[in-house]
Amino acid sequence: IADAGLVGLPNAGKSTFLATVSAAKPKIADYPFTTLHPNLGVVRAGDKDFVLADIPGLIEGAHEGAGLGTRFLGHVERTQVLLHLVDGTQEDVAGAYRTVRRELKAYDGDLAKKKEIVALSKCESLDPDPLALRLAELQKAARKKPFALSAVAGIGVKDVLFALAREITRSKAHDAEATAETRKPWRP
Repeated sequence: IADAGLVGLPNAGKSTFLATVSAAKPKIADYPFTTLHPNLGVVRAGDKDFVLADIPGLIEGAHEGAGLGTRFLGHVERTQVLLHLVDGTQEDVAGAYRTVRRELKAYDGDLAKKKEIVALSKCESLDPDPLALRLAELQKAARKKPFALSAVAGIGVKDVLFALAREITRSKAHDAEATAETRKPWRP
């Protein structure tokens, strides 16, 4: 479906990010489940173009069909890299991160192994101290340094796009190597 997929809880800023970085025009509103179908956009990072999919928000129980559930987790399977957005304006950013990760793993263990870039979204809404605290909480939960991101204010957008482009390039190179290995001629 796409090179990279946006995942996160409803209202994490996925559609806003897609609209900011591509010509896609997803529906954006301040209520859960605004996105009812995956939206695709072509993104450019330097000299690299890639397709980014905005996947409808995942909620607890999505792997069993809750919310839009299994209908869209299958789309996530067909991406090479995940951009996991966590809404920085919510109190429990670590819990939000873990909810989505549990759903990915429960749906398909291999899905949870995909390369993931993590970003704390809506950072323009936070003062420096709460922002630093939430970034630290998210880093502890994700076990990797998250990007501070605001699609509305343009904060961190280029950094995230270049990180996605690098991971997509690596993933494609790895897939090409694996394919070449399986196609080597047999020699006695």
